[in-house]
Amino acid sequence: MTAVLTGTDLRYTVGGRTILDGVSVQVASGRLLAVRGPSGSGKSSLLAMLGGLMAPTGGTVTLDGARVTPAADLALRRRFGFVLQGYGLVAALTAHENVAVVLQDAQVPRGEVRSRVQAALDRVRLAPVAEHLLEDLSGGQQQRVAVARALVTAADVVLADEPTAELDADNRGLVVSLLTERARAGAAVVIASHDPDVVDACDEVLDL
Repeated sequence: MTAVLTGTDLRYTVGGRTILDGVSVQVASGRLLAVRGPSGSGKSSLLAMLGGLMAPTGGTVTLDGARVTPAADLALRRRFGFVLQGYGLVAALTAHENVAVVLQDAQVPRGEVRSRVQAALDRVRLAPVAEHLLEDLSGGQQQRVAVARALVTAADVVLADEPTAELDADNRGLVVSLLTERARAGAAVVIASHDPDVVDACDEVLDL
């Protein structure tokens, strides 16, 4: 399935302060867009609005013409994969369980869940710690769990917020390669990053 994610004239204001104003963006299947800017420029807020995690103060977000909002229908929301800042993982669950939950939510058959999760963790080099509790993993390992979770559903849109922040050079390269591979397979990928190597790997750059 092809995908075109569009944000039009987006505005976000909180506590009387305007974080984003008049931002428009479009990314299509097969493309990687880097969102670049200093801390506080609104990168995380923009990704949250593009993924329907929060509503913009003004403007609209659509995916293939369908409005993307926090109240969007489940089928639309399942088209997104996220690497959240802070990861959004559950400390009391294992690495395997944290990745499996999105497949279970999508009603993937139980037998298929295990094999797909194992494959996803293997791709981020975490198969040996699949049954370890998340709280026992390092920050870099947790970040790779979040990447595995974002990619395991083969989502049409992947929104990744600083997905390499906790990683060494070798694992940064691995994550960039996996996100690029997902885009080339047909996803629209948006990456918020300070990392110049990540930005250079993308097809387009939006500066905030």
